[in-house]
Amino acid sequence: MQKKELNPKDNQISNFPLSSETKINVIDYDSKKFEEKQVKEIEECFHFKHTTSVSWINVSGINQTEVIKQLDEYFGLHPLVLEDIKNLEQRPKIEDFGNYIYIAIRALHCNETTKEISSEQISIILGKNFVITFQTGKQKDIFEPIREKIRKNKGKIRKMQSDYLVYRIIDRIIEAYFDILENFGYEIEFLEEQLISNPNINTLGMLHNLKKEMIQIRKSVWPLREIIVNLERGESKLIKKGTQIYFRDAYYHTIQLVDNIETSREILSEMIDVYLSSINNKTNEIMKVLTIIATIFMPLTFLTGMYGMNFKYFPEIYWHYGYFLFWVIVVVVIVSMLFYFKRKKWV
Repeated sequence: MQKKELNPKDNQISNFPLSSETKINVIDYDSKKFEEKQVKEIEECFHFKHTTSVSWINVSGINQTEVIKQLDEYFGLHPLVLEDIKNLEQRPKIEDFGNYIYIAIRALHCNETTKEISSEQISIILGKNFVITFQTGKQKDIFEPIREKIRKNKGKIRKMQSDYLVYRIIDRIIEAYFDILENFGYEIEFLEEQLISNPNINTLGMLHNLKKEMIQIRKSVWPLREIIVNLERGESKLIKKGTQIYFRDAYYHTIQLVDNIETSREILSEMIDVYLSSINNKTNEIMKVLTIIATIFMPLTFLTGMYGMNFKYFPEIYWHYGYFLFWVIVVVVIVSMLFYFKRKKWV
């Protein structure tokens, strides 16, 4: 893996920016036909409520509340659903209204250039023959692989109903979580190398940021399990019995996702302990060196202090070899103390 300089601000999870305008994309399909278009007027979506084929209406950008309100009213959605769609900070949840199901879920996006992670709330409306998704804004649409499968009639999606489409949407969001965790894994590996080679305050900042972001991801994943369990039970008439097994598979993926998150959190906690231990060991080594130096200079300081006294009659003061004898004593003391420290394995 190529090394790079890390910044404590990298990988911070931020709320996804709102799109400046509302764009509505509609895909209508069944096993034999396919239609996709970008609608300009909201009224163009209304007739898809009564078709026998599956209709996927994707609304990107929720700034134009009036447009969304018209769509909600025509499809018979509760006013509280509109409030939930506009509330971008709510906890992921699922609500069954009988003839439709509302799902709020959080998706993560990673900027390929800056590696910044953004959190986006996605609202999903599951009806008998339609699915409506609301996105707050986008850099790269994570649902494009699903659209491509519908266009090319790959897999089972064109042969299944709207509940299977919701499964594919949720499964795609889960895949994005795995991609984010893979990127986190690379960052953790690099930090492990730094902890061994050169631990510093920047490393500690990155560790705390990664741990904080992992907690935020965990907060999004745990409610996701509850959502999928609710869908997998098949208590709603909108969830076909044949689709429950797919939601069960998505549930196993969330279990694996939670396990990966918990493992990463434990590794980060251990890495913080390793960092603190490394800093303590480094400090102890420094103190050890300073202590050895101070200990060696203690007898030397005594000698210089003694011969620095201002007495008129000093034994060696007028001796011709007195100065040289002083340095011989100094060298003997230093060598003797270093030999003693080496024997005791202190150095």
